[in-house]
Amino acid sequence: MSVLALVSAVAGFVKIRYLVEKAVIDNIIFRCHYRVTTAILFLCCILVTANNLIGDPISCLTDGGVPGHVINTFCWITYTFTIPGYNGRVGLDVAHPGVFNPEPNQERRYHAYYQWVPFMLFFQGVLFYVPHWIWKNWEEGKVRHLTDGLRGASLAIGRDKEARLTRVIQYLIDTLHRHNVYASGYYLCEVFNFINVIGNMFLIDAFLGGAFMTYGTEVIKFSGQNQEQRTDPMVEIFPRVTKCTFHKYGPSGSLQTHDALCILALNILNEKIYIFLWFWFILLAVASGLALIYSTALVLLPSVRETILIRRFRFGSPAGVSALIRKTQVGDFLLLHLLGQNMNLMVFGELLDELSRKLHLSNNLPTAPSTMELSPIYPSAKLRMHKETEA
Repeated sequence: MSVLALVSAVAGFVKIRYLVEKAVIDNIIFRCHYRVTTAILFLCCILVTANNLIGDPISCLTDGGVPGHVINTFCWITYTFTIPGYNGRVGLDVAHPGVFNPEPNQERRYHAYYQWVPFMLFFQGVLFYVPHWIWKNWEEGKVRHLTDGLRGASLAIGRDKEARLTRVIQYLIDTLHRHNVYASGYYLCEVFNFINVIGNMFLIDAFLGGAFMTYGTEVIKFSGQNQEQRTDPMVEIFPRVTKCTFHKYGPSGSLQTHDALCILALNILNEKIYIFLWFWFILLAVASGLALIYSTALVLLPSVRETILIRRFRFGSPAGVSALIRKTQVGDFLLLHLLGQNMNLMVFGELLDELSRKLHLSNNLPTAPSTMELSPIYPSAKLRMHKETEA
């Protein structure tokens, strides 16, 4: 199958899975984990397994005596190596960066990761989807059911809309203060997201032999160095040409050693994939940390919840919003926040107004005075009759 066909299949999956109208049960940072990052990792997995893009992933050259397919298979399933520490002029001092005749007992850098790259990328894609899977099962479609007929193109009109809105309001009143466990699942999954992106960075670092954490900074530093003297860190970590040693028995039973030069065409893709992932994971980790701080502020500071209702959803006067925040708890606010993300802004304003009225809170609009409030102004009928008799 061609690369274009594989990518089209992924694009079709994304279109069907994510672009259909559905309830939003998280924030944009949360979606960057399981939608964007998972799609990126699966796409990279497809690219490194598409042989027609780069040809054979490894091709080794020997001095004869060993069939080409044998040495290629051996070096692919075992390992190859380069010699670190010396980088002379290519073509004059060394054959290729890291490929020269080593001194006795000189250190070698072994490369055995390349056959595992697609498996690692796929596994990481699954890891980034797991927190969303946990939250989706914890949430159990509550927001989708509550906003059915009140969101997007499926917005009901007339009495149907009023009936659905009344049903949502009654549910919120009946389950008031019972959504804290619901909210704890969401905030816990946000913590999982942050831990996951940091953990994946350490996982790749261990996978690449401790070279990933400084990979991006080394590439940036390399771009600013003198072209005659600089050493490309991408070539150092993902070498294009390596050495491989194959041992076999000769006709007389003596042990023969064959040195091979191996071209790792796959590393042309690997170096670009991992430099992109380095920058993406850094940005995602920072954004996830900020989202975690924001969620912590929502839990600990009622004033932040008030600000969101006033500025984002443009609801009520400060006094009315403050009363609503005092009456509700963190779990109630999270559910209201998710409902507000899915509902039309005007419809959500109606929901908050009616909810405030049913909870007996002060609202934007002044309510009609009660009979007890009017009694000092209007004298009773008995008192009027008494005055008429005296007259």
